[in-house]
Amino acid sequence: MEERAYQWAQALCSCAGEDTDFLREFWQTLLQSEGVYREFVHYLEHEAFLCDYKVAGCSVVDIMVWQIDHFKANLDLSHRGTAYAGGQNGDRMLLLAFDTMLKMERDPERYAAQMRSETGTDYPDKY
Repeated sequence: MEERAYQWAQALCSCAGEDTDFLREFWQTLLQSEGVYREFVHYLEHEAFLCDYKVAGCSVVDIMVWQIDHFKANLDLSHRGTAYAGGQNGDRMLLLAFDTMLKMERDPERYAAQMRSETGTDYPDKY
C-alpha cells in the first residue's frame, strides 16, 4: 500500500503544480503521522473522507472547507480590484488540506486560531 500511496502523492503533487522538493517533504512528514497517513490512504482507496482523525478538533474536511472559504474570499476580493494570484484546482485543494493537517499537528493552536478568525466572505460587511 505504501508504494501505491506514494505514487498517488506524486500524481497529486504533479497535478497541483508542486515540485519534487514539496513531494519529498510532504511524503516524509506524512509517513511520520499515523493519523494523517490513515486518512490519506482511506481517501485513496475509497475516494471519500474517513474523518476519524482530528487535530485541535478539526478533520481534513474542516481544513478543506476553510481553504475553500479562502479561495472564494480571494475570488470575491479580485472582483473588487485586488488581483488574485495562484488559481486552485481540486487536486491542489485536496493535497493542501492533507499538507495543512500535517502542519497543524506540529502547531495546532496557530492553525486553529487561523481557522477561527479567517473565514470566508459569505456574510454582509466582511470586507
